[in-house]
Amino acid sequence: MSGRRDGGGAGPRTFHHGDFPSVKVRDAKAGRTVSVCIPARDEGSTVGSVVRAVVQPFLASAGGNGLVDEVLVLDDGSGDDTAEQATDAGARVVRGVDGGGGKGQAMAAALAASHGDLVVFLDADVANTTPAFVTGMLGPLLFFDDIALVKGFYTRPLHGDPTGGGRVTELVARPVLELLFPELSEVRQPLAGETAAPRGVFEKVGFADGYGVELGLLIDVAQQMGPGALAQVDLGVRIHRNRPLHELRPQATDVLRAALSRAPR
Repeated sequence: MSGRRDGGGAGPRTFHHGDFPSVKVRDAKAGRTVSVCIPARDEGSTVGSVVRAVVQPFLASAGGNGLVDEVLVLDDGSGDDTAEQATDAGARVVRGVDGGGGKGQAMAAALAASHGDLVVFLDADVANTTPAFVTGMLGPLLFFDDIALVKGFYTRPLHGDPTGGGRVTELVARPVLELLFPELSEVRQPLAGETAAPRGVFEKVGFADGYGVELGLLIDVAQQMGPGALAQVDLGVRIHRNRPLHELRPQATDVLRAALSRAPR
């Protein structure tokens, strides 16, 4: 369970979620506390199932095994029933800024409202979240003291095809990493919303605004703590809403801005 380094060198270590069985992950907590934070805006159709995938197996107050100590949904200005669905599923709901902010701002607000020593972020729009998303993300942090940030990766279907999702990832994020940050070129899903770290790491590096937050976190941790402090975990298949191209341009712009602002001069 040492993980492998794709491409050699001192880059991120790669694991599979099956490397971290639930009972072993829980036993490895060793007194540490865990928060699962789910930023959400207008995700009433999926947020409940995401919350239940965490609450039912892991939250002790709901009959789970005690791996997770709190499940928090940051409602980022939703106009639908996101807050109600999340509450019904067992999460604590915290309201974001009026009218909603960007994803980075929502993650920062969720971190500030949470209490865990270790913090796992999950996306609210995923239709097939499983408990393995949590155990897989926590495993490297609990078993390896030198890992500071964990990213999920997965296969992403598109319009009925088994692959093809993650267009901003494949057309913007990964190419810009290959060109400007080659030590991170083996990161499969640099924009993954499934992200975990000790609280102190998130507090130290902070959160970029908007959709640049995930790439910013990845680069900042690698620059401050070394690429060897990164891990990525195969979570299988991830199914979520695929947005039309005109909605992806703002995301691509934020991602490119985050990369360029951190590029070597």
